[in-house]
Amino acid sequence: MPLANPLSRAGSVAAMAVVALALAACSAVVTDADRAARQSGNGSAPVTAAAPSFDLTTKNLAERPHTKPIAEAVDALEQSGFRPVQAGKLTVALGGAGAPPTSFFAEDDAQTIIGSDPDLASLIAEGLGLEYAPENVAWADWPLGIESGKYDLALTNIGVTEERKELFDFATYRDAVMGFVVADGSAVERIAEPKDVSGLKVVVGSGTNQEKFLLDWIAQNREAGLPPGEAVYFDDFAAGQLALKSGRVDASILPYSLAKFQEQTAGETRVVGKFNSAYPVSGEVGTVSAKGSGLAKPVQIVIQHLIDDGTYAKVLQRWGQGEEAVRTSQLNPPGLPKP
Repeated sequence: MPLANPLSRAGSVAAMAVVALALAACSAVVTDADRAARQSGNGSAPVTAAAPSFDLTTKNLAERPHTKPIAEAVDALEQSGFRPVQAGKLTVALGGAGAPPTSFFAEDDAQTIIGSDPDLASLIAEGLGLEYAPENVAWADWPLGIESGKYDLALTNIGVTEERKELFDFATYRDAVMGFVVADGSAVERIAEPKDVSGLKVVVGSGTNQEKFLLDWIAQNREAGLPPGEAVYFDDFAAGQLALKSGRVDASILPYSLAKFQEQTAGETRVVGKFNSAYPVSGEVGTVSAKGSGLAKPVQIVIQHLIDDGTYAKVLQRWGQGEEAVRTSQLNPPGLPKP
């Protein structure tokens, strides 16, 4: 998530997560009070704690934030020489077949893409004084689509990498974060340093950057004379989740926003730690445009304006992604090093 998961190199994780998340999305929101009641055996205990709720239908669009054209960005766009694919429109590649909360099809309309990425894409178009024109694109197709001029911009949870920067320009808008997940009833409360995975079986995608991160921690434990921990691999996302919930493994590593969404909806898992997915650097997720097209700077101006006026925060808060917020939109910052 080929780099099919934008926050890693594991293609199967994001794709297979859709099935599991579709079930989670339809579940009632679970609060801390619910968990306490379930653990005590009293499932009818009163709910006293608030929890986020998500409308995953087209009704969600009524709450989508909007902005007016931003003069500085409009001027920068005119001076850049950029010409949109469709006159007067910003054609944006989005991952409709992705997973909540970043980008996915509405439950009641398989043509409407909702999520935090579409919200931001719509705001960018408005800020540039253009009409928002979303296009559903498979992960493998966005790079060629941007290079060939089929799409102006791609927002599909794409992490900045040094390799991608050779072909594309980035304007960043969110931290690139992975999360450690445990079953809701697990005794594990925190995973923040190597010793926290000592003796644990942790599900991770083979060949991913997070695998490299985990194996480094395991090696540090071994050198320290601790039970090192074990990386566990599943070809199927659902099988890995089942192993976690049944106690056959102790933890799993997932994209942070996906992990938090599962926690807040299904309530069967908890996020107990996080780390930057571009390890060993601190990477971010960004919009992608063709190298040298002139679009990245105007887009960066819009994003920074949205950050400064609070609209950006509204987008992340309404999708439960406030912890992934950035204070500054960067142009082509350091990203995941080349293999």
